[in-house]
Amino acid sequence: QVQLVESGGGLVQAGGSLRLSCLASGSFFSLNAMGWYRQAPGKQRELVAGFTSSGRGNYADSVKERFTISGDNAKNAVYLQMNSLKPDDTAVYYCRMLYQGYDYWGQGTRVTVSS
Repeated sequence: QVQLVESGGGLVQAGGSLRLSCLASGSFFSLNAMGWYRQAPGKQRELVAGFTSSGRGNYADSVKERFTISGDNAKNAVYLQMNSLKPDDTAVYYCRMLYQGYDYWGQGTRVTVSS
């Protein structure tokens, strides 16, 4: 069993930055299995950032050059640095671990970007 806890959301003005954190606890952790998703009001949940098999960040087109995913295996943590935030980035952001058939989600952290 794995628990994922996100933090770092909040209210920020357009153009600002936030750094989201996701801490994992439980039986296993694999950085390459981690990803960040978001769900805006009235929209489907979408992938924001994850890792490629080589460990590089992989991003949705809407956040490329603005968001950066990183992680720390020693801390069982994954981060999402979000810069140049836009009102369209307003959503609940979720951390996900998809690993060997196991699928875990955090409870989400809300990000609100005001114009």
